[in-house]
Amino acid sequence: MFTSINPANGEKLRDYPMWDAARLEQALALNASVTPAWNLSPLADRIALLRRAAETLRKRRDQYATLMSQEMGKLIGEARAEIEKCALCCDYYAEHAAALLADEPADTDAAKSCVAYQPLGCLLAIMPWNFPFWQLIRAAAPALAAGNSLLLKHADNVPGCALALAELFREAGYPQGVFQTLMIGIPQVEGVIKDARVHAVTLTGSERAGRAVGQQAGEVLKKCVLELGGSDAFVVLEDADVKLAAAAGTKSRYQNAGQSCIAAKRFILVEKIAAAFLKEFQALVEALKPGDPMDAGTTLAPMARFDLRATLHQQVQDALGKGARALTGGASLSGKGAFYAPTILDSVQPGMRAWREELFGPVASIIRVPDEEQALKVANGSSYGLGGSVWTRDKQRGEKFARRLQSGSAFVNGIVKSDPRLPFGGIKNSGYGRELARHGILEFTNVKSVWIG
Repeated sequence: MFTSINPANGEKLRDYPMWDAARLEQALALNASVTPAWNLSPLADRIALLRRAAETLRKRRDQYATLMSQEMGKLIGEARAEIEKCALCCDYYAEHAAALLADEPADTDAAKSCVAYQPLGCLLAIMPWNFPFWQLIRAAAPALAAGNSLLLKHADNVPGCALALAELFREAGYPQGVFQTLMIGIPQVEGVIKDARVHAVTLTGSERAGRAVGQQAGEVLKKCVLELGGSDAFVVLEDADVKLAAAAGTKSRYQNAGQSCIAAKRFILVEKIAAAFLKEFQALVEALKPGDPMDAGTTLAPMARFDLRATLHQQVQDALGKGARALTGGASLSGKGAFYAPTILDSVQPGMRAWREELFGPVASIIRVPDEEQALKVANGSSYGLGGSVWTRDKQRGEKFARRLQSGSAFVNGIVKSDPRLPFGGIKNSGYGRELARHGILEFTNVKSVWIG
């Protein structure tokens, strides 16, 4: 049984039955029966369905946003923006899929030769709870446009969102079985990965989950894309616009209650500007208002689960016990919800969990460095490599720094974000493979050489 809990007040929303082996087999058999025809379906038909999916998302925006807010505590304004972004992603692939998937001529000794991009078959998508619609749509839109079918295993704490996504694609007109939500538990996932009717896997989740899924997919030699955790560096150089950086840092770190893989997490400050930055930053953080995520005046959401809040607090206590200082926050907030005070940990040092681990909640780690070179060394010293940003008034200096960051995305004077027009993914322990843009749609295609004598 899956149980949906409202993290803003701890109250149960609803129970959802978990599938048994027979129900799972029924779904896999249905998918296998429709996938070959879907793989060969006209691209124009697939594009038309994507446009209808975008229309459905916009039509049901408030309904889906409310569901997200209730199930995982997302601020209602952020939830509405997430649905709008999902619709834009569908629009992007509807507009560009034909060009992205077109054959590429190759000049060889053949009468004709080219590279063709053909669907792999069925894709299993294992998705997290923090962006319940966006994480799935950014994987599904390109995969479906390319002609793959898709099976969704969503996070256990957002079953309502998982079923709503299945209904979205049914309402948009996708053939029965092309997109299905599997209401299964984690112990059943390995069997689905290794099932011969499933041809590839994409996961967005923790490093631990990525290692497990990567190993299971590897054992049966199936293509796998892993988008894992991050501990993104937010580097403020001495010539930065302090007000701009502080405002952006507040948004990046505390939106979605800090529960984002690409949130700014390690604030690496050149000492000359540290005091000025922290003055602005602390004032903005202390002005955040926790409360009902359905209230438009609330600016800090609850964490999605109580156990996640407990883990975050342990990481904070470890840092404080080893010499860090809490400039603000540092404790759970009283009340029924899973709220954690917006926290700034100053003087974070090696040996602390906050230095080496991802803090998945509303806590900023402040690391002071003497100069730009040391800032780069600290930024690249993480085992993660998802994203990072640098703040400076000198754009050329910023670009040079960004190019040296060891990360899948590097932003200058802007917060790290995903965009359908740019590939998204990480290196090191942040995973491998790419979503979005041209790279994302080609990840789950057979890149086939065609040679005609």
